[in-house]
Amino acid sequence: MTTTSRRVLASLAAASCSTAMILGMVEPVHADAAAADHVVINEVYGGGGNAGATWTHDFVELLNPTSSDISVQGWALEYLTAQGKVANTCTLQGSVKAGGYFLIQEAKGNGGNTSLPTPDALCTASMSATQGSVRLNNASGATLDLVGYGAAAAVETHAAPAPSSTSSISRRDGTDTDDNSSDFTVGDPTPMNSGSGSVPSATATPTPSSPANPAQIPISQIQGVGPTSPMVNKTVSTLGVVTATYATGGYNGIYIQTPGSGGIPKKATDASDGVFVYSPWAASNVKVGDCVAVKGTVTEYHDLTEIGGNTRVDRKSGCVAVKPTNLATLPATDAEREAYEGMLVRPTSGYTITNNYGLNQYGQIGLASGDQPLYQGTEVALPGKDAESVEAANIAKYINLDDGASWNFMTDADAKKSPLPYLSQDTPMRIGTHVEFTSPVIMDQRFGWNFQPIGHVVGSDSKFSPIKAGNNRPANPPAVGGNVKLGSFNVLSYFTDLGQDEPNCKPYVDREGTPISANSCLVRGAYTPKAFADQQAKIVTAINGLGADVVSLEEVENSAQITWHRGQPRDASLANLVGALNKAAGSTVWAYVPSPIVVPPNEDVIRSAFIYKVGKVSPIGASQILADPAFSNARQPLAQRVQPAGSKRTFVAVVNHFKSKGSGDDDGTGQGKSNPSRLAQARALTGWVNKTFADDPVFMLGDFNAYAMEDPIRAIKDAGFSEVVEEYDPDAASYQFSGRVGSLDHIFANGKAYDLVTGAGIWDINGAESVAMQYSRRNYNVTDFYTTSRFGASDHSPALVGFSMQAPASTPTASVRPSVSAFTPMSTVSDLPSAPASQPGAAGMVAATSENDREIPTGLPHTGV
Repeated sequence: MTTTSRRVLASLAAASCSTAMILGMVEPVHADAAAADHVVINEVYGGGGNAGATWTHDFVELLNPTSSDISVQGWALEYLTAQGKVANTCTLQGSVKAGGYFLIQEAKGNGGNTSLPTPDALCTASMSATQGSVRLNNASGATLDLVGYGAAAAVETHAAPAPSSTSSISRRDGTDTDDNSSDFTVGDPTPMNSGSGSVPSATATPTPSSPANPAQIPISQIQGVGPTSPMVNKTVSTLGVVTATYATGGYNGIYIQTPGSGGIPKKATDASDGVFVYSPWAASNVKVGDCVAVKGTVTEYHDLTEIGGNTRVDRKSGCVAVKPTNLATLPATDAEREAYEGMLVRPTSGYTITNNYGLNQYGQIGLASGDQPLYQGTEVALPGKDAESVEAANIAKYINLDDGASWNFMTDADAKKSPLPYLSQDTPMRIGTHVEFTSPVIMDQRFGWNFQPIGHVVGSDSKFSPIKAGNNRPANPPAVGGNVKLGSFNVLSYFTDLGQDEPNCKPYVDREGTPISANSCLVRGAYTPKAFADQQAKIVTAINGLGADVVSLEEVENSAQITWHRGQPRDASLANLVGALNKAAGSTVWAYVPSPIVVPPNEDVIRSAFIYKVGKVSPIGASQILADPAFSNARQPLAQRVQPAGSKRTFVAVVNHFKSKGSGDDDGTGQGKSNPSRLAQARALTGWVNKTFADDPVFMLGDFNAYAMEDPIRAIKDAGFSEVVEEYDPDAASYQFSGRVGSLDHIFANGKAYDLVTGAGIWDINGAESVAMQYSRRNYNVTDFYTTSRFGASDHSPALVGFSMQAPASTPTASVRPSVSAFTPMSTVSDLPSAPASQPGAAGMVAATSENDREIPTGLPHTGV
């Protein structure tokens, strides 16, 4: 059976549309701004009297953003060198009026032609124009504010950008997030003294604008053509209609658009008519549709053109309403998108979710234009130029849907108390879900291109949500036919030994500080019994629902390798899982294939294994681990002969877990790290299988950590094996990474096995899900997304193959006693079902021997499950 995947055709067709855009998958953005409750350093200028400077003196400007006068009597202003050494200290006197300024004149240079406004304090620091720090201390010596710029060592979180001899750094609207890089922007020096009037408070209506404002400039001239404004660092005034407001969530500003604009498609050579205005006051006090005049400094904030600095926003009247511009297709290049930056647009074509990993942390959903998610380049094309062309086409089709906020839901206190946007059990925002836009959005560029809602989306039913999305969760496993079903499932670090019991093991914690999972410890799974119970419940539900008679498992704890819990049998965790499966099933349904007596030295702490349904199949003879040097950095393959009930025929299953892409050498071929290792493992595996099991139907399955067109997979096919999932379910994907999908999990059949196959597929219960659904993210958000359902049981979706081995019943010459758990959660040994009797005999299929009749010894320490 040969099937050409429509994903391959679509990707190859799109590959001719190459672009140089780089789109970010995650978005660090403005820190949350809050109006300061104390005097702050508002502007710093160290270029006074330098060549080209207008002002004759350096200066520091203070601002009192509160509603009460504040005395600065006995306070000290310190200037520090770039290395953080105090070079000058000046004692202050007087007070700063509510909403007022306080100008501190510093050293005079040899140039400049304009004196400062009358200063409120005279100091003598000779300040650097490009790097240094200013610190404000109260009369007791406590630091109230610290501003470092350029390459300064003394900063709040991160340094403000470096100014020059002709530019200063100024604070955005008196807000203080304790991050100089977010709070300050570079612009023209604007020294203000105590006689300069006051600024609007967070709740006050702004005073009329100064008559000294320059003439209003159209937004299109501020934006210009291209990625950078031609007016960066210039103070401008403009007029616009408010199209979006962000009073909460951290953006702290508004979008405005030229009155009467919109509704007409733009070319790449056109300038945008929209712009972002950073103003917490405006975000809280104006509304969509208002006409406003804006004055501020033009900056580029991580590729987004905006008006910031000491921004002033005044309500006006008489603006002609704007219209959203319909986007029949997603603009493909940076230049085409730049023409709409900051404008109101309405996407009218179809989009598909292709990235939901950032939803749990940043509230973002990655979208692909069209009716399919984006595939990994090496999933659909040969490594090298072909795969690179696919990825270039992917980039042209990708855009983020943001949530109108900069919050990091993993770290920000306010975010942790707010429901994640868009996501719910009814709308799980899975990969492959089709999305329809129901309202206009802003074409926004913050660390990549985004469709930005016109307000902060809070929860799954927010009025600001611009989309409608369905629920594509599969109700049942794929229908694969046959009388035998073989599955493969990477269970994502199933460990019965817990992080809390390992010396010096640190946890990942939820929003309340409760440990959930182990953080870079020997054990890799749950940290506490409760977290383990959550993890196990989902895995048990998934395995019992898969419908397989034999399941290969990857990432099960190798209990013999837990060095701080010596003396455990290798199968201790595996036995525990089988016990949990049987408890949930209500009878002895499952057993496990016991480990060989002889195992390779220096095994990994995770291992592969087989479990099977008692009465459906029987393991025949001994299992064997392939101890080839090629697997020194991976998990060794495990082979087992199996006989279906009522049949005299047998097949061989070989479970695999190749070296990951996350570490090792990178050969530069675009196939991830350790590609040569995986290629060597593929060749060792196929050479061994073809030699040892030449006369048998053989299925090789598991997590190969390689996509369909990569070297290891092609080497396996070249050795005479067919990837049956790919042939029966060509669009299936078991895994997502960085907004691209593909299959790392495969089932290969040799010729004799291929002739028996009736169907194959991926049960997409994990790879398409948001990580928020996994046990390891429980209580990371105020919304509890955890359920005991199969969805989000792991990060890999299980694979399944059906085949027919019907034949007259006969008695096998040798079988392995089914091994069931010797302990189950919260049970004693006496509570456990006894193992069915096995037939004697030792006609093994391979040279190694197996503990066919052994059971886990009694009296094992409880593993906290």
